[in-house]
Amino acid sequence: MPRVFVPAPLRPLCREHEFVDVAGTNVRGVLDEMDRRFPGFKAGLCDGDRLRTGLAVVVDGAARPLGLLQPVGESSEVHFLPAVGGG
Repeated sequence: MPRVFVPAPLRPLCREHEFVDVAGTNVRGVLDEMDRRFPGFKAGLCDGDRLRTGLAVVVDGAARPLGLLQPVGESSEVHFLPAVGGG
């Protein structure tokens, strides 16, 4: 099952777990399952159907522009991080 690393501000919603293993084939499915188990989790990361501005999702060490549609594998690691810009 994909492993979600829980951002520190959302850990109180998840009984203080640092990570949670949940089913899902893409980031949206993983978030839906996290929200089913821990109500309010998805709202902490999303505005409607999109990640909040300033957040990036990293799956298996790669940030891609697919957002919630990014696929996850059976042994993927999913992180939600502040987006970093450069220039």
